[in-house]
Amino acid sequence: MNKKYRIKKNDEFQKVFKAGSSFANRQFVLYVLDKPEQDHFRIGLSVSKRIGNAVTRNRVKRLIREVFSQIQDHLDMHKDYVVIARKPSSDMDFHQTKSSLIHVCKRAKVYQQYPVKNVDKK
Repeated sequence: MNKKYRIKKNDEFQKVFKAGSSFANRQFVLYVLDKPEQDHFRIGLSVSKRIGNAVTRNRVKRLIREVFSQIQDHLDMHKDYVVIARKPSSDMDFHQTKSSLIHVCKRAKVYQQYPVKNVDKK
C-alpha cells in the first residue's frame, strides 16, 4: 500500500478520533472520518504494546494493511480510517483478520458488497 494512503501525524489521528465515528467488534475498533475533498482513502494504525512484542505488533499491522489493500475497491474512498487492534487480533491469521475487518467496515456502512468503480486507479 502506497504511503499516500497512510495517516502518520498525531494531529491527524486526533482529528479522526474527535470528529469521526467509531465502530467496534471483539478484535478491532474502526474510526471513520468523512473527507469529501480527498480523492482516496487514508488509513492509520494503532497497535498497543499490550498486543505483544514488536514482531507481533508489526505482523498485525502488516495483516491490516494487506486486508485494506485487497478490499480498497469495496471501500468508500473519501474517508480517513483509523484501526485500533485489540488483544485477540494477535492470534488471528490473515483470513480471520480479513473477515473481522470486513465485519467492522460493514457495521460502519463503508463496505460495499460489490466493487465501487474508481476512476483514479494508478
